[in-house]
Amino acid sequence: MERIFEKKVVKFGGSSLASAEQFKKSADIIKAEESRRFVVPSAPGKRCGNDTKVTDLLISCYKKSASGEDWSADFAEIKSRYNDIISGLGLNVSLDAEFEVISENLKKGTTQDYTASRGEYLNGIILANYIGYEFVDAAEVIFFDAEGRFDADKTNEVMSKRLADVKNAVVPGFYGSSPDGSIKTFSRGGSDITGAIVSRAVCADIYENWTDVSGFLMCDPRIIDDPRPISIITYRELRELSYMGASVLHEDSIFPVKVAGIPINIRNTNRPEDSGTLIVPSAEGYNSGDLITGIAGKKGFAIIRIEKDMMNQELGFGMRVLKVFADRGIPFEHLPSGIDTMCVVINENDIKDIEDEIITDICKAVNPDHIDISHSIGLIAIVGRNMAGTPGTAARIFSALARVGVNIRMIDQGSSELNIIVGVEEKSFNRAIKSIYLEFCIEYELQDC
Repeated sequence: MERIFEKKVVKFGGSSLASAEQFKKSADIIKAEESRRFVVPSAPGKRCGNDTKVTDLLISCYKKSASGEDWSADFAEIKSRYNDIISGLGLNVSLDAEFEVISENLKKGTTQDYTASRGEYLNGIILANYIGYEFVDAAEVIFFDAEGRFDADKTNEVMSKRLADVKNAVVPGFYGSSPDGSIKTFSRGGSDITGAIVSRAVCADIYENWTDVSGFLMCDPRIIDDPRPISIITYRELRELSYMGASVLHEDSIFPVKVAGIPINIRNTNRPEDSGTLIVPSAEGYNSGDLITGIAGKKGFAIIRIEKDMMNQELGFGMRVLKVFADRGIPFEHLPSGIDTMCVVINENDIKDIEDEIITDICKAVNPDHIDISHSIGLIAIVGRNMAGTPGTAARIFSALARVGVNIRMIDQGSSELNIIVGVEEKSFNRAIKSIYLEFCIEYELQDC
């Protein structure tokens, strides 16, 4: 049965608002459902492959101004971009006063955060005028503390009150304000965060994130041609895939809605008929039918393998090994172990030029029988909530790798059985991912036929 939503927050990325044509598509989507009451816009993105994002032009203006260079050409291009959008939409709106304020602030020596934020600010003004929604400046409802940290509690309290009696509003993404009133931005891609913050504040039924792709894919399309889309994914699965390098939403951009238990729907502005990917707090009530949700991986790891008889009976053995890394400020990624073996998986760059010192320190700390380092290791995570309780999943992974001659250098599985991580030599990385994908995903394609 189709779910009915009464209150949606919709965020549109830079590609969805890069031109008047894209504005019209986005507006049609907003107007298609009355429930799409709150809109978060990004700054205009690229219109084509060799184009420049407005935010990048703004940052260029700031840097040139700060170094005494001429920034007038970049600023003229920014004005032209917005005026082309206004003209293409047939709006009777002028941003001349806003341009003058930004120009004067640049001459006086404003901050990079202020300058970069003006892309979303100006786009918000245009979009609010075009669709007839109230414009709410994010600086009035999103707050950071004196140390530059996002103040979630104050933001939620103020924004909730500000939007409580507003039927429809546009809140620009990416920025808020500091205690002194100055503009503070999130990291790049911060409009995703703003959308999540607004969703929590208005207790939205769902947060729609409109971009230029129809949701997430099960695998990297640079490795697998036309991989299957992910229809449903939980927040926990999303975190696992994101951590292992998949191009998905950053943890900061989903935390506000995750706390509130609000689903996210990733949709394609250019293909609004596609259902996209639904990110849910729990898969209960949703069934994709897929055993594997996604496959992701990263290269550039090293495995330090330590052997010592009876190490499992030696009190504090693991603690002393990890202290070697902690003392040098080196984090570890995984820690697979056996009765007489312990492996520490770390980022290869973290031990560059200091391998001998680390081995010496470990030898002093635990006096191992043997120690060695394997370089150029790639980690592959096979993630899926349905793997738990399904017999033979790990065996299928290992068989798939054996068929194509991939040697497994490491195996790690969490107690939740949400993911299985294997370490392989980097030269076998792509081959391993292809084999695993074919093992688990081809059967779904055959079932769909």
